[in-house]
Amino acid sequence: MSVWLVFGAALLTAVATGLGALPLLLGRRIHGRAVGLSTALAAGFMLGASAGLLWEGGRIGIGRTAAGAAVGVTFIVGTRRLLGHRRDVEFGALRGTDALGALMVVGVMTVHSFTEGIGVGVAFGGGEAFGALITTAIALHNVPEGLAISLVLVPRGVSVLRAAGWSIFTSLPQPLMAVPAFLFVEWFAAVLPAGLGFAAGAMVWMVAAQLLPDALRTARPIGVAAAATASAAAMIGVQLLLAV
Repeated sequence: MSVWLVFGAALLTAVATGLGALPLLLGRRIHGRAVGLSTALAAGFMLGASAGLLWEGGRIGIGRTAAGAAVGVTFIVGTRRLLGHRRDVEFGALRGTDALGALMVVGVMTVHSFTEGIGVGVAFGGGEAFGALITTAIALHNVPEGLAISLVLVPRGVSVLRAAGWSIFTSLPQPLMAVPAFLFVEWFAAVLPAGLGFAAGAMVWMVAAQLLPDALRTARPIGVAAAATASAAAMIGVQLLLAV
């Protein structure tokens, strides 16, 4: 099997992430309470994705998954403290707290994509048919992740096209990691649970420390809770439908 096939398949999963921005073409002007609700929706998508990561990691190795989650939380806490003291944080046209929030979401989702790339490579190590199946599942799973990223960026002034670009950017580690994971299947399969835990821990802490507090500043608690619960349930439902 060619490494170019593996790379191309993983690249398609990255491009699929950009499709998540398309629904926002229907409503690009989001203001006031809608900003908080869109942030809550993004938080729910990330929580649902984290639940799936922890479940998959736990099936392979609970200890390694838990250790990875602890490191992920430590990483995101340290990063927020490092950047939180800076007043000159910029993210495209965004400045200040909006820029910090956008930067953290893009950063966390980019880190998360490393594990998905490893998953694609390891899957192709089990055969072309199995690799294609896992690639399709991850590509479909990436669409709501792109929506989550766009729900944070677009209400804060980022264009839908740029949001789609940033969504694809967060998934570029997938083709970069898929090839080495395919070539060194046994080693990457061993570290995969820790990577899944790391991504889940970082996302959960990001939701708790950044996204939900941001959502509550402009939207009512009951609306935030409903939006986050609905999107988390939707993401978990997607993962159950794509379970292989």
